Amino acid sequence: MDLGGCIVQARFKSRSTALMAFFFSITTPLGIAGGIAISLTYNENIPTALIVEGMFNSVSAGILIYMAALVDLLAADFLGSGMQTKVGLQLRYYASLLLGIGAMSLLPKWA
Repeated sequence: MDLGGCIVQARFKSRSTALMAFFFSITTPLGIAGGIAISLTYNENIPTALIVEGMFNSVSAGILIYMAALVDLLAADFLGSGMQTKVGLQLRYYASLLLGIGAMSLLPKWA
């Protein structure tokens, strides 16, 4: 959704926008088709498969956290003029951020 919003906000010419929207819209179906093709020969019980799956999950979670939280949401708060001059406020914001990240990383333990 973020990429689609960026495409709209960039105000490219109609042809460029249509081409980007086309590639954006076929990304998920192609990924699903690739996943189905791989799953036909995939043995999920071998250690290598578990390691690869864990790596893919961590990379995709990291990208989601980076794009959604750090770039779009937190940048406005952390780069605001009020934050730049108040060191105590910065420390409280960073401590709260790290505490929240730590709490969210513990959730899979019970899920």
